[in-house]
Amino acid sequence: MSAQPSTSGQIQWIGQTQWIDVRTEPHEDVLHHVERVFGIRLDRSSVVYGSYGTTEGFSTDRDTWARVARRQRWRINGPAWTGAEAAAVLRGVTKPDWFQCTSWTDDARSVVWRADEMELVSSPVIEKISGLAAETELPDSWWAGLKVSLTALGEHKTDRVGMRQEHLSMRIDQVFADQVDTTVDEWVTAHADLHWGNLTVDCHLLDWEDWGMAPRGLDAAYLWGSSLPYPALAARVQWEFAADMQTRSGKLAQLLQCANIIRIAAKRGTTTPLLEPAKEAANLLLAELLS
Repeated sequence: MSAQPSTSGQIQWIGQTQWIDVRTEPHEDVLHHVERVFGIRLDRSSVVYGSYGTTEGFSTDRDTWARVARRQRWRINGPAWTGAEAAAVLRGVTKPDWFQCTSWTDDARSVVWRADEMELVSSPVIEKISGLAAETELPDSWWAGLKVSLTALGEHKTDRVGMRQEHLSMRIDQVFADQVDTTVDEWVTAHADLHWGNLTVDCHLLDWEDWGMAPRGLDAAYLWGSSLPYPALAARVQWEFAADMQTRSGKLAQLLQCANIIRIAAKRGTTTPLLEPAKEAANLLLAELLS
């Protein structure tokens, strides 16, 4: 028995696991626990939900941000569970400071909860204030700041994994059927989920669940992939991060983005603004990688 997280107010089941969708299911007891442990008050009106109803965030009366997440017990040993906390060691990267966390088992709901208190970043997320079409107007200083952060991040040593070779190879081969050798020859530390919804106007990098070692150029490729419907913006990403994106690993990272876009569109049976630009880019990348 399987189902997706509910958006209708009903608890859904996957196998024998109960899901609670924080967007619709009552869980005031969880929020009261966070307030008691952290000694704060959550501003309920400020809530921002994650895409799948597994996370939510609130501003607090201490001018901080509290992020609340739930997972099944068997998934709490993954690196994403502690990503924000682990990122506290990073230096030279513009991101929210992390302060404290708490986690506990919820037997009644068969889940584990985690709450993190961190710096409140008041600068708007770029994607939400203007739409991607306006992002070509970002000043040179913004791009320079992002490059400084990603350079510092790339030099950090970690045993965390942002993307595995096996995953990259599998996704590319699912679409392009062994047309190219997918072996990555350069690895650096990456954010591993860099898109316009995780960048702010003052160039803070948000959402650090997935950071770790990844192919060189992966972060730039993610940002480029989310920019494909806007040729000038995609070209700006290519120009700013050419040193990484023109490497073999950078081209494989871009091909991965194209493969994901094409695969998801085929699975859903619908086109998207990303699809045709991704197909065109993939043809060029395959030719370059095979030359």
